Amino acid sequence: MSGPFHTQLLNLACGLFVLTAVGVLWRRELSALIGLLTVQGVALTGIAALLAVDVGSGEAIAVATGVGILKAVLLPLLLRRVLRRVPEARETAPLVNVSASLLAAAALTLLAYAAARPLVALGPEPTAHAAPVGIAVLLIGFFLATTRRRAISQIIGVLLIDNGIAAVAFLATGGVPLVMELGVSVDLLLAVLVLQVLTTRLQAAFGDTDLDDLRELHDR
Repeated sequence: MSGPFHTQLLNLACGLFVLTAVGVLWRRELSALIGLLTVQGVALTGIAALLAVDVGSGEAIAVATGVGILKAVLLPLLLRRVLRRVPEARETAPLVNVSASLLAAAALTLLAYAAARPLVALGPEPTAHAAPVGIAVLLIGFFLATTRRRAISQIIGVLLIDNGIAAVAFLATGGVPLVMELGVSVDLLLAVLVLQVLTTRLQAAFGDTDLDDLRELHDR
């Protein structure tokens, strides 16, 4: 399927992939963040599927299918179950406001493209040329995890980091081994399950999931 149309579809999926990460910094409603994470999972699945069709590998197709089930269905579903136990489903006081966050996202994207020049030079076209979007999403995920107060927002930042790493692996190598992807995915699934349990217990004990409030309780 290699050709101009394949390249256009890949560029479209990569553009949607990075735009959803920027959208996560723009929105404060936790339900909207989960929705954007779901769309990003679909975009990542599209990237993996396009590369799998291009190489014609059964293992790559299996990885793309697994990515779609996990990142576009299971993880968002678990996060929505956690969200139903949160009394205030909104990030009310992030450490960095929306305007500054969007400027930071632009700066991090430029940094990603600058840092990825050696990777772009070594890799095949057009996949390696799209690899900087994965690095940009990874950096935006770090930024989100360190500037948001609520536990769900921070775990979404961690999931963005994983999505960015997966995108770089797909675009730089044309896919990753099935066992490696499954291992990382199971770790993330367990992390979200642990988050669900902790959120329920924090909600029952303190009535909130704002981590700064919990630190204040600890200091007292």
